[in-house]
Amino acid sequence: MKQVCAHVLVSGIVQGVYYRYSMLKEAKNNAVSGWVRNLPDGRVEAHLQGQKEDVDAVILWAKKGPPGAQVTEVEVEWGVPDKEYNDFDVIG
Repeated sequence: MKQVCAHVLVSGIVQGVYYRYSMLKEAKNNAVSGWVRNLPDGRVEAHLQGQKEDVDAVILWAKKGPPGAQVTEVEVEWGVPDKEYNDFDVIG
């Protein structure tokens, strides 16, 4: 099956609410690889890679996030995988 990748930027109250580690769990539950990190401007950035329906499931989750998060916007830029990720990691 063809893999897709999505570069995702999440805005709102998404730092200090366990967002990254919750996304890690959600990505692993959906067989999605890649990474997630905090940005200095208060957003969370993620690179998601996997089957389209699995990546879509993580993006759908990202629009709500964990309890305590208040997501105001999720920007998604679709692409073609340029690197193979074996796992999903919190990198920053």
